[in-house]
Amino acid sequence: MTATAPYPRTVPMTHSLVVLDGTALSIDSLCAVARRGASVALGSDARQRVTAARAGMLARAASGEPLYGINTGFGSFSHVRLPAAQLAHLQTNIIRSHACGVGDALDVASVRAMMVVLAASLARAHSGVRAEVLDSLIAHLNGGLTPVVPSRGSVGASGDLAPLAHIAQGLMGEGMMHVNKAGLAGAMVEAAVAQRSVAIAPLVLAEKEGLALINGTHMMTALGALAVHDVNNLVHAALAATAMALDGCRAATSVLDPRIHAARMQPGQERVAAILATLLADSQIGPAHAVNDPRVQDPYALRASPQVLGAVLDAVAFARHTIVRELGAVTDNPLVFRAGRGAEDRFDVLSGANFHGMPLAIALDVLKIALCHLAGISERRTYWALSGHDRENLLPPHLSAQPGINSGLMIVQYAAAACCNELRTLAYPSSVGNISTCAGIEDYNSMGATSALHARDAIRLARDVVACELLVMAQAIDHQRPLRSGVGVEHAHHGVRSVVKTLTDDRSLAPDIAAISELIGSGALVIPGVELA
Repeated sequence: MTATAPYPRTVPMTHSLVVLDGTALSIDSLCAVARRGASVALGSDARQRVTAARAGMLARAASGEPLYGINTGFGSFSHVRLPAAQLAHLQTNIIRSHACGVGDALDVASVRAMMVVLAASLARAHSGVRAEVLDSLIAHLNGGLTPVVPSRGSVGASGDLAPLAHIAQGLMGEGMMHVNKAGLAGAMVEAAVAQRSVAIAPLVLAEKEGLALINGTHMMTALGALAVHDVNNLVHAALAATAMALDGCRAATSVLDPRIHAARMQPGQERVAAILATLLADSQIGPAHAVNDPRVQDPYALRASPQVLGAVLDAVAFARHTIVRELGAVTDNPLVFRAGRGAEDRFDVLSGANFHGMPLAIALDVLKIALCHLAGISERRTYWALSGHDRENLLPPHLSAQPGINSGLMIVQYAAAACCNELRTLAYPSSVGNISTCAGIEDYNSMGATSALHARDAIRLARDVVACELLVMAQAIDHQRPLRSGVGVEHAHHGVRSVVKTLTDDRSLAPDIAAISELIGSGALVIPGVELA
């Protein structure tokens, strides 16, 4: 198996610390652990609550009451009662039997994100596990050990069973692991070998713990959190590209008048128009064609950019809010709750379905659709700038230095169009197609893991489309010289020109697009002082 996501296997280490205290994990904290190697610790109060919940759950089980997955089988085997002597073995079996994922392996950052989401959920003390389970997860994160996890196998309900089972298998000292430590950095070795290299003992599971490790939405949540983090950088770049296009194509900026957008009453639209106006403030280009311009209206890709990108902004906000809530959730089953204190100290063990991924599946499907439109209108602006149809914008066809001899940026639009076509395929909502599992007991699944995987891929494609536009519009701004655009546009133009030089003769543009795409992903084109939410 090979990693397919655009992040390195080896995670650079830092000295920051994320403490799991039972509160919600932030997206920034998740990214710090997943991508920057931040250390993790379990808060002392959380440790006490986890231990108390464990004792309360075992007390209920000792009474002889049937408790799902604790003294019964799983799924359609839930009617089978098991003797006490077999309960720990049951937990080991569920990990081994469920570790049957397929496909390319997830990248290291995604798996680390899954691990910290899982640990944060267990630290909320509703899962009935020992503190030793959290200690094992934390030791692997801090020791730079990351289980190899196949990317496919979850149907997004009953938890992300197969992917999470591969993580749990690694904690048990089975399967394969990536190692990020001196002497083995970037290596993939047997889990037991990796554990010995940093003196971590294999985890031996007790009652309920195998189920708790795999019965949650932690893959969907982790990939979703990384996605909304990356989308923030992408939307900033798309807004900068749009503003650059408005001046690069000498379009009318009167369409940004706040009165137009207040009349529509859509918050994202108003926000986008205001940001674009800020980026273009004090531009010399707009006034240069404000008088005697024969054009009455520009194409939708320019004129309707606040309406389209505003809708994208609102959709992204919906997805972000859903993910943020899930980062504070407990998605195990059954759950343990304190029902009394003091002399009446006792715990209830309640079966439910918090593992069901539908809230995430719908949000991530919406995100995929939004990315289609972010990229689609970007490609249309690229097309317009290269078309040669508008003689008033001073742009030669394909921005060629010598039309006919040089093709200029012609094929950049082809690349963007190809990405948009693939985005449309990825945007098909995974959540609308159910396939039941487990002999019909699990009869309505979310398929949210597929939504998350496709959202990850859609971000990369949309990022490349916006990179194509930035390449084209930087060249278009060059054609407007010596006039200067707004400070915000000039900032973005400088960012592009810091990695890509002006096109004066035909050359391979693939490295240019890749460099700008990397610039977007790094957050270097985030608009200073602008918050999207």
